[in-house]
Amino acid sequence: MTPRTSSTARLRRTLIAVAAAAALIIAPLTAAHAAPAPANDLDDTCAVLRVGSGTNNYVTRGSVGYGTNGSASAATKVRFEATDLGRYRLIDHRGGVLYLSVVNTVMPGSRYGDRADWTITRDGSTYQITATNYGKRIGSFLGGLVAANGTFTFVPATGCAGVADVATNVSGTPQPAVNADGTLNGFIDAHTHITAAVGFGGKMRCGTPFHPGGVEEALKGCLSHSAIGASGYTGALIAGTDPFMDYKGWPTFKDWPTPTTLLHEQAYWKGIQRTWQSGERVMNALLVANRVICEVYPEKVTSCDEMEQLRLQAQYLVDMQDYIDAQSGGPGKGFFRIAKTPADVRAIAAQGKLAVIVGVENSELFGCRQILDAPQCTTAQIDAGLDEIQSWGVSNIYPVHKFDNAFGGTRFDSGTQGAAVNIGNKVSTGNFWQVESCPTAAHDNEQPLRSDLVAGLLSTSGLPAGTIVPVYPNGPVCNIRGLTDLGRYLVDRAMDRGIMINIDHMSVKTADAVLQLAEQRGYPGVLTSHTWSDRSMIARIANVGGFVGSYANAAFDQGGREGFVDEWRENRAAAAPGAIPAYGFGSDVNGLGAQAAARAGAASDPVVYPLTALNGVTLGKYTVGQRTYDVNVDGVATYGLQADWTVDVVHAAGADGPLLKQQLMSGAEHYVKVWEAAIAW
Repeated sequence: MTPRTSSTARLRRTLIAVAAAAALIIAPLTAAHAAPAPANDLDDTCAVLRVGSGTNNYVTRGSVGYGTNGSASAATKVRFEATDLGRYRLIDHRGGVLYLSVVNTVMPGSRYGDRADWTITRDGSTYQITATNYGKRIGSFLGGLVAANGTFTFVPATGCAGVADVATNVSGTPQPAVNADGTLNGFIDAHTHITAAVGFGGKMRCGTPFHPGGVEEALKGCLSHSAIGASGYTGALIAGTDPFMDYKGWPTFKDWPTPTTLLHEQAYWKGIQRTWQSGERVMNALLVANRVICEVYPEKVTSCDEMEQLRLQAQYLVDMQDYIDAQSGGPGKGFFRIAKTPADVRAIAAQGKLAVIVGVENSELFGCRQILDAPQCTTAQIDAGLDEIQSWGVSNIYPVHKFDNAFGGTRFDSGTQGAAVNIGNKVSTGNFWQVESCPTAAHDNEQPLRSDLVAGLLSTSGLPAGTIVPVYPNGPVCNIRGLTDLGRYLVDRAMDRGIMINIDHMSVKTADAVLQLAEQRGYPGVLTSHTWSDRSMIARIANVGGFVGSYANAAFDQGGREGFVDEWRENRAAAAPGAIPAYGFGSDVNGLGAQAAARAGAASDPVVYPLTALNGVTLGKYTVGQRTYDVNVDGVATYGLQADWTVDVVHAAGADGPLLKQQLMSGAEHYVKVWEAAIAW
């Protein structure tokens, strides 16, 4: 007779068996199982999920989690929202966001998180769903949706829950992106910083241009940027924002964005899409870094090394392209395309899409800072650095930015901001800016004359007490520093490679030396894009065949900022007739530079919505969440109004409006021609 087994022993064996079965079911696929193909085309799909091949094994939402024994009529309807290529967040009919719990069951959550990201692959007509960050497939086990190696069929449905989104509010048929003669038809923003969200240590800015969790996550508020946060007052010092402003973003946007909320995201991808739909053909995405600002800011999650910051942003730009592709149906299907060559730009324009070219703007390119006049890099580092950035697709560089460096002297910021940047120069180089009187047509920006202004800022700089501050002469001044031997080497090698050189931010001595090289060698690849060159340089840039644009300010001078239309007229007058055949602008969006304020005369002479964009489409007002924007009132509070701004400046130009429109819509073509000439040189 078989001995009776004790209840404890039976329970033990049962638990062991269940554990063994669960281990087999939950284990990720081994290398012996070939991975099916990514499912890249499911964004915005509404479906019910059937596990396996039975008739009553649909996924249903229960009181706690999800069951897998339901009928088709009882199945929960699931919306697929792309988070990346082949990846999705899944939203049930009640708005619950499916996530993998710590005990390996699938549960409904209230928002996106790392457990709510799903990789979906296709094998014929069936699919596999895997928790992206945990490598666990899901399926049915004991009637529940859990970590298990299941397969699914997606049955089309209607009535899924809605998700937050932003409409571009653009309608109508645009003019062709390429003219009959093969030239590009559209404008260029030659100076943007759409990757800045991951620069400066990764925490200085609030919001991102895209987010796998959608607009609710991308544009949510940041408590850290308020008066009770760790960075509210530092942000106020850096960007001049009010630390007591309402920090909340989506969906109310009570206090941001505005043209001057510089530490809050201003280039959400839907705004970029709106501007592309309205005629933007080329966007220059400048990777940006500043080690000193990064180190001063109290919060950071990445290195402050400037080259590391640029590397992160180069990858982020690719990630942004992938995200927009995922939102558009798969690889290559999005409007946002990175272009590494002029031929790429032309091919992208032929598809009617936006060509995104890549540049770099930072103060310590390749680590080439100087400390007490001693350069911290070599020619070998420059060569290796040029190789690296070209591998990212970089086509234009700023040899000098905010501080003096091993390449040359900087063009000073002015006023109180100049005093603050001067302290940064001291931290970076060991020296305050050194100036001399410069009563000539070309000069750098004047500096505060009283040392107490600089001294007042020193208390927040970390410099030793008793640091001696400079007192500068009255009147026009020039940075005593010009192009160095290393700077000349960099410029020569950039020319050899057909890399375009941005003159902006160079001291007049540095810019003069670079332009002399371009003039002597007949090199056309020089440009100014956002009003950081002395006007005496404009004719020289145009005469060598370079590119000219200016800061995308309001149409006319106001608030101490030069008007875009005013500057366009003055730059054309400064150059020889016909030397500036087209024109561009630089928004400097996300670059610690204010966007265009509402035009002072807009109240009495507004542009009237709906607007006709420069390429013929119709622009309604741009709405994000509960906020609707009007360029006559809000200026360019967010990049979604950059298209509205182009309409406004053409309107404000009056009799010159048709010419300005023609020059802007020829801007992308002219830039590409200059780039082609630089490569062919």
